[in-house]
Amino acid sequence: MTPSAATPRTDIDVRPITETEFADWNRALNTGFLREPTSSEENLEARRRLCFTPGRSLGAFDGGRCVATFRSFAQELTAVGGAAVPADAITNVSVTPTHRRRGLLTRMMAQDLAAAKERGDVVATLVAAEYPIYGRYGFGPATWSTEWTVDVPRTGLDPRRSHPECGGRVDLVDAEDVRKLGPDLHERLRALQPGAVSRTDVWWKTATGAVRFHPTWNEPFFAVYRSAGGEVEGMVSYAADDTWGDSKQPLNTVRVNWLLAVDPAAERALWRYLCSIDWVVKVKSGWRAPDDLLPFLLPDPRAAAVTTQADWLWVRVLDVVRALEARTYEAAGSLVLEVTDGAGLAGGRYRLRASEDGTGTCATTTDDADLTLDVAELAPLWLGDESAVRLAALGRVREERAGAAREADALLRTSRRPWCPDMF
Repeated sequence: MTPSAATPRTDIDVRPITETEFADWNRALNTGFLREPTSSEENLEARRRLCFTPGRSLGAFDGGRCVATFRSFAQELTAVGGAAVPADAITNVSVTPTHRRRGLLTRMMAQDLAAAKERGDVVATLVAAEYPIYGRYGFGPATWSTEWTVDVPRTGLDPRRSHPECGGRVDLVDAEDVRKLGPDLHERLRALQPGAVSRTDVWWKTATGAVRFHPTWNEPFFAVYRSAGGEVEGMVSYAADDTWGDSKQPLNTVRVNWLLAVDPAAERALWRYLCSIDWVVKVKSGWRAPDDLLPFLLPDPRAAAVTTQADWLWVRVLDVVRALEARTYEAAGSLVLEVTDGAGLAGGRYRLRASEDGTGTCATTTDDADLTLDVAELAPLWLGDESAVRLAALGRVREERAGAAREADALLRTSRRPWCPDMF
């Protein structure tokens, strides 16, 4: 008898793959992501170098054929205040269309999160292709991203005055320079930006073409901002199309791949540089923080129109005590949280105490709860992006004591929103 679409298949083997099974695993991944199933030998080898992690690349096998994929890797996530916590980064999640609704993702997720908890990871992270899937596993959208399209002629910027006004300079650099200068710059940004994640050496090689996963590679442009003292404080990767109007009029668009800046002056200088390039009439910003400075760096902020705004980094708390003690707080206070967790990984009742100096302590308690919430709602509160008052209005946080949600906001909200610059 053929099982129904909702019937779990216990005869399907879910386990870590071996290196010899990687090609089959990669074919299943390509199928799930609607890519050409078979990769070239060169592409397959490059993907093997990036994607195969012994014990952390999971597959589901039906009759010897891989029908679902899942991978995790070690990562660090920046908490509010700049501390880095160990994270279980989840990616390459797919289920072959013929094997949906068989509980395969649930089994792979349970294996991975249990291993992450045992390793001592504080959180798990992912970027969700589809919104409804991951909440049931305890993940919540903890950062959001916004993309702007800048109408350059409307900005009010004078292209004749595109040089930085603060004594710094913008220089074009090559891929090799980016691999030398980029990692240190990113580490400096990561220490300042809640929600940012670590980047591997392979990330930099992929972003600069030293490692290539696709048959075609279009080399981007790279520019660096140096302060008046010569220190690298900003960097951008961008590409441009080749569009001309009927009257031989250039109508080119610059698309930003990524832009890093550890100083507002560097941000201003790089955006102004991009808006001053000859022939360019539009600049697409790439994924930025929802409260990015970009629109207000322009004389006319309306020249930057929001193209897309969406959830970005999803976080699942695995260790409530270590997560709450890793971050800093905006005010002194005390709060008891009742955290529910269907998976049994992080549930319990916890008292958070925040001191005047911004540090916090957390411990399990038997005291009455002030707020009750699912572990999925804890993540956006922990990174400071969400309001407990708003979640209470939505029915996703329950006040057990009147006024507790407002007190939670006074402790947990941050002056700038968290942001994750990376896709993984």
